Amino acid sequence: MKALPDMKKTNESLFTGAGPNTRLAHMGNDPSDYHGFVNPPVVHASTVLFPDAATMEKRAQKYTYGTRSTPTTDALCAAFDELEGSAGTILVPSGLAAISIPFLAYLSAGDHALIVDSVYTPCRNFCNTMLKRLGVTVEYYDPEIGAGIEALIKPNTRLIHTEAPGSNTMEMQDIRAIAEVAHRHDCVVTMDNTWATPLYFRPLDFGADVSIHATTKYPSGHSDIIMGSVSANARHWPKLEEARISLGICGSPDDSYQILRGLRTMGVRLQHHQKSALDIATWLEGRNDVARVLHPALPSFPGHAIWTRDFKGASGVFSFVLKAQGDKAKAKAHAFLDALSFFGLGYSWGGYESLAVPVNLSDRTIRKAPPEGPVIRLQIGLEDVADLKKDLEIGFAAAAEI
Repeated sequence: MKALPDMKKTNESLFTGAGPNTRLAHMGNDPSDYHGFVNPPVVHASTVLFPDAATMEKRAQKYTYGTRSTPTTDALCAAFDELEGSAGTILVPSGLAAISIPFLAYLSAGDHALIVDSVYTPCRNFCNTMLKRLGVTVEYYDPEIGAGIEALIKPNTRLIHTEAPGSNTMEMQDIRAIAEVAHRHDCVVTMDNTWATPLYFRPLDFGADVSIHATTKYPSGHSDIIMGSVSANARHWPKLEEARISLGICGSPDDSYQILRGLRTMGVRLQHHQKSALDIATWLEGRNDVARVLHPALPSFPGHAIWTRDFKGASGVFSFVLKAQGDKAKAKAHAFLDALSFFGLGYSWGGYESLAVPVNLSDRTIRKAPPEGPVIRLQIGLEDVADLKKDLEIGFAAAAEI
């Protein structure tokens, strides 16, 4: 039987510099490794057999136990490494685990960590409970601090966590400026890059050491998988992998297969999310019942210059401030949300469907809630924009009745 050619080696020059959708279609798996099948097999494994005791003693084979890796999880990790430009990637069971595992990897009792105030709320909960209980001092900082973060760095500061845009209120951060300062003080820089994905922003290219993703979101794209990924540069990869193994954390082969399949269409989906979201954000900005639209791709947004300079695109998530002050603010927000049909009321985002949620900013210590009214976060899905606008119109009409 004639052997299949290794297409990636044969046409290596074609893949170098190929466009994002081409790379997404081919990364992470070489069909020639699996008899020509374009998708890798789903390998379920706990026990892996060794040919002899010497091999077992030295772990002198590629696969040793199901929690370490399988061909399926390796394929997804290889895809993320190519997307991120990273030395290694770990897969974990959720987006929150993708934050907590690197924190546990790089922080010890007595250390000081700087966490952006616009951080993902469950991350704040983890910091305020488990990290503090383990003896780590946590301090929150203004997302727009930039190089000014140097004033907050202490002799025991070991980690600076960033997120851009910030959760719910979308503040932009100057990642390169923060990273340059951090590295002068030997601090590891982690970044939650779930919003942009590696297609629109590559944290490691801007000085971050670790890129964190809730792959539940756009890599999955179908609201049916919960998983996270963490990709690190060469210096910080060994500690990350050591922590994952020590904690016994791993992503499942089935979920890895589904995420890898989702990656194939992520570029096309993101283009649609981006176009629709910007259309709706611009439309909302012109409405009298909207106080502000929080979307970094809008020229009116305070962080727009950083977004334009550093990012290649925008995803489908943004927020707006409903013009509703006083005692009726909450009731108006609820009336708006309850009247929606195409927009589901549900947490998470990144799937094919549009979602809307009221935003609670009561845990903020620096960037407080805007005074003009309640914040509502939208995830613009793959529906037709005209239909989504009609749905939002119904919501605004319901709010006006309160």
